[in-house]
Amino acid sequence: MGKDLEGKGIIVTGATRGIGRGIALEVARRGGNVAFNYLKSEQQAAELKAEIEKLGVKALPYQVDVGDLKAVREMVNAVKKEFGQIDGLVNNAGLTRDKVFVMMTEEDWSEVIRTNLTGPFNFARAAVFMMMKAKRGSILNITSVSGLVGLPGQANYSASKAGLIGLTKSLAKEVGRLGVRVNALALGFIETDMTAALPEENRTQALGMIPLGRFGKVEDVTPMAAFLLSDAASYITGAVIQVDGGFAM
Repeated sequence: MGKDLEGKGIIVTGATRGIGRGIALEVARRGGNVAFNYLKSEQQAAELKAEIEKLGVKALPYQVDVGDLKAVREMVNAVKKEFGQIDGLVNNAGLTRDKVFVMMTEEDWSEVIRTNLTGPFNFARAAVFMMMKAKRGSILNITSVSGLVGLPGQANYSASKAGLIGLTKSLAKEVGRLGVRVNALALGFIETDMTAALPEENRTQALGMIPLGRFGKVEDVTPMAAFLLSDAASYITGAVIQVDGGFAM
């Protein structure tokens, strides 16, 4: 692993745990400066900041709700001022509110859409002008195989992640001529707090549908994320790359 992100300024949303945390640390290991948002846990944010700084790069935490466009713009402007340029954006923040459709409330629906789809819109909207002006930049949206095939009990989550795929492709076509790339990772079952909460019956059923016979690890995701942020992926845009052990073939 080289320093292929050295000196780059990269924002990672929802980075205090799980996949976002793994991506933030991978970026730092590769020499990138990392800004990230968190919603509640100041302690987790402080711990991540210290861990990133131990790797010899800058870390900027911000307590920002991804669904608040004004606050997102303020954060992105502050990061630009500190880093000089925003070279990459990872839209990772997400949540689930799983229920069968007939039991799903308006709040279950709107909360998931607000975080998983409006959040990426807000951050991309705030950052893309800077990238277009610089004629370079990489936006990486963390979506899910649920957005490709749909999963029962996840109408809200599947809709948000399918929407994120549509956003990825549409934006890639708009900004590619200005040197800005937009890609997505469609993740399968990755060992995080979210999958740890699955009932044992559901875990067993999911494992039976994965050709590689295991859930993924955060370490299976982070190198691909770093690659798509790097200049090595300079001819890749509009791609939706599955990291799912073959689940959604």
